[in-house]
Amino acid sequence: MIVLLSLAALMPGLVMATEYRLYFLGGQSNMDGYGWNRDLPKEAQGTVDGVRIFAGVSVADGESGGGAGAWTALQPGLGTWFGFSDGEYKLSDRFGPELSFGQRLRELDPDRPVALIKFSRGGTALQDGASGYGNWAPDFDGINQYDNALAAIRNALAVTDIDSDGSPDTFRPAGIIWMQGEADAYHSREAADAYQANLKRLMDLLRAALRVDDLPVVIGMISDSGREPDGRVMDYSDTVKQAQFDFVAGDDCAALVRVTESLEYPEDDAWHYNSDGYLKMGSAFADAVSRLHESCGSPR
Repeated sequence: MIVLLSLAALMPGLVMATEYRLYFLGGQSNMDGYGWNRDLPKEAQGTVDGVRIFAGVSVADGESGGGAGAWTALQPGLGTWFGFSDGEYKLSDRFGPELSFGQRLRELDPDRPVALIKFSRGGTALQDGASGYGNWAPDFDGINQYDNALAAIRNALAVTDIDSDGSPDTFRPAGIIWMQGEADAYHSREAADAYQANLKRLMDLLRAALRVDDLPVVIGMISDSGREPDGRVMDYSDTVKQAQFDFVAGDDCAALVRVTESLEYPEDDAWHYNSDGYLKMGSAFADAVSRLHESCGSPR
């Protein structure tokens, strides 16, 4: 039985609570999002009806304040370099896969409101010591990105009225979307070889944080732009790709999104996709998690 993570106070005369399907979006820079708002079609430049998002603030390992944020309407500007202070977001000129992910979910099921918790940090690895930008290792001695992600989830779920309509809201956890692995594939053979075990443990712990053991998990497969003399930016990318494939093969409630294989990179960036790529990625995530709802059981 799925545990509702926000309990409505059912009192006579109050408007019935809105129930949101809840998704956690996490990872490193390609989850942050490097799409340009200016490249969006006109119809995608406003807010997305029926989708709320809590975008947790990213800070370095050991720093305080990670995971702070507030619920707001899904909109462009919550990609890389957004800010949050005094209870308000300072939107950036970038967007990530969250934008088309929320849009596509609403297209697939217009009657179900959607809530997104996003927490990611560029350059971070699963393996402690594999990146100078931080790590997600659960046993890290101190505050790291795993702790910050849990803080974002905790802060988001502490809000009882996420749409500010005067009535409490409820959540049904519906999926985890994960786009990460480039840092582990770049650093060392050791980090790449440990990736599958590290990924499984982290996904199990995030499922536990959302209190659903078989919560659908969608993994975005990493890709390599090939913009190095030897044709490979990340020496161990094939190892991490195989680890992602093997993780999904061993989990009945997980899926691998491979649209990244066909996404293009800007001329001046060997790591991050172009704007169209983030739109395609988010839509593919939505399609994949919706299929898992059918095969693994729709959120009840």
